[in-house]
Amino acid sequence: MKYRKFFFPGILLFFIIAAALSGRENGLGFNLAVIPLILGGGFITWSTLVTMIEKRKITAGLLIIFALIGTTYVGEYLAGAIVAFMMVAGEFLEDITLDRTRDAVRELIQLSPDTAWVRRHEEYISVPLEEVLVGEKVLVKPGERIPVDGVILSGQAVINEASITGESLPREKTSGAKVFAGTINQSGAFELQTEKIGSQTTLGKIIQVVYEAQENKGSTQRTADQFAKYFTPVILGICALVWLFTQDLLRVMSVLVIACPCALVLATPTAVVASIGNAAKRGALIKGGITLESAGRVTAVCLDKTGTLTSGHPQVIELQTFASYTQEEVLFTAALAEKRSEHPLAEAIMKEAGRKKLSVPEPEEFQAVFGRGVYCQYEGAAIEVGNRRSLEQVADTGNKAAAQAFLDRQEEQGRTVLLVLKNGEVVGGIAIADTLREQAPGVVEDVRKSGVERIIMLTGDNEKSAAAISRQAGISEYQANLLPEEKLEFIRSLQQAGEVVAMVGDGINDAPALTLADVGIAMGAAGADVAIESADMAFMADDLRMLPFTLGLSRRALKIIKQNIWVFAVGVNLVGITLATSGFLSPIAAAVVHNVASLFVVLNSARMLTYKLDNSASETSSLSQPAESAL
Repeated sequence: MKYRKFFFPGILLFFIIAAALSGRENGLGFNLAVIPLILGGGFITWSTLVTMIEKRKITAGLLIIFALIGTTYVGEYLAGAIVAFMMVAGEFLEDITLDRTRDAVRELIQLSPDTAWVRRHEEYISVPLEEVLVGEKVLVKPGERIPVDGVILSGQAVINEASITGESLPREKTSGAKVFAGTINQSGAFELQTEKIGSQTTLGKIIQVVYEAQENKGSTQRTADQFAKYFTPVILGICALVWLFTQDLLRVMSVLVIACPCALVLATPTAVVASIGNAAKRGALIKGGITLESAGRVTAVCLDKTGTLTSGHPQVIELQTFASYTQEEVLFTAALAEKRSEHPLAEAIMKEAGRKKLSVPEPEEFQAVFGRGVYCQYEGAAIEVGNRRSLEQVADTGNKAAAQAFLDRQEEQGRTVLLVLKNGEVVGGIAIADTLREQAPGVVEDVRKSGVERIIMLTGDNEKSAAAISRQAGISEYQANLLPEEKLEFIRSLQQAGEVVAMVGDGINDAPALTLADVGIAMGAAGADVAIESADMAFMADDLRMLPFTLGLSRRALKIIKQNIWVFAVGVNLVGITLATSGFLSPIAAAVVHNVASLFVVLNSARMLTYKLDNSASETSSLSQPAESAL
């Protein structure tokens, strides 16, 4: 029960108040303050010595032990008791606040159900989750959490995947779709085949990454640890000087109490854990303090084009008719030829035909002509859908000239053009492009507002296509026609020029570039082990808006860490040591000041739990972005 934590500090406080009210002459023959001094002091001494033995190094807790011994030696039992109480109460308050930063992990762990309905011996039985095996068939009923990662074999459902991807809208899924442990089946029932269990599921990997992130220290945290290591001998030296010049043991005790570097030790890890917890709740994995600090210092962001700035799925952008054909007739004719093709451009045409609710029959004599297009026969007509080369055998007519103009105009905008021919006559043209994400212009604006000086689009596409997409996204700098190794060379050149580089890609094709960059960010990583393991950050949902959020979160975390260190840790300590050596700060007052500083560090870091991107342009970009399609 969480309220048990109140018991020990409460007992100490009770005896301290009783000792203060009764004074030294209480009729018991001893000072009541001795009780909380022994209890609290014993707890602090034991925990400090255990830590020193386990870590085999001197810790800052040794200063408190000396302070308690000193106050006891001079007979200031009440002062010693208050010091002990403030240390115990301060640690208690820190634990309560830090517990809030760990809620994200606890909530993730609670997402996994305890049991699963497994099909064994031709019937479904409820078994403990840890007994489910890979390959077994699992039934998921309406309202239940999915217990494992797997593929739907039968049935259909509406699934809320917010716990994994951060997306609030549920998704409809049917046979063949992947599902993830910890997500909620809102309606419908289905049977799935188990692919991953326990820690191997996407949820398990998320929990593991968040736990490891708490141990993955950044440079500021390592600096604080090193500082604390040498701090104790320095303070003991200052205490020796104070005693040498003042012969006042109370001043020495005050210095010992105020100088404990608890605030410094807490400065970085509290901010890091709070930030990682916030990001995890929103579907972004940040792998520890190193990544968080690096992201906070990013000066250049490289964005892969396909699948990052664009949707990654080619779409029909414009239909042009020639002769007496209508748009639907041109689309129907093209769909006839493309129905048996497996090319991504054919998929775009068939998807558009489906959107127009066209019923496309099976073609005759289908043939793919490498480097040109596809060909088929239908009801005695020869149909061809191809590129610019298709015009070579077309008669020099007005249609050919119009088709040539359409080709030139569309390719100037970076689009891919397919010409539709029937019996050797050009009847229409179709412009296809991998369309820009609606949020992309707003995301680019938000990233720029966050303080990133350079935003560069990297792509293997041609110059015209790259220029068109970068212009629509609001990016002035791009690199086109890049091979994978050329992407690496470009990132390396940025780093050699002093830039801190973040690379955003899909986590699979861009894995080498993500690894080389100072911060590798994988998009849409849910279910992709490679993305989660290779990238420094992973966005579980395919949502580009997480980029400015995580960069902004990281920059704010760095500011919080600096405030914790220089204001609450170093600043308060320097002022406190000065006042203590001058005799203006008693041991009791020193304990109060010390713990207030530590508490402010924790509370300041806890602000990262509620961080969100304010006035985001990407939130409204979908409303202001004009539709590119002319259909």
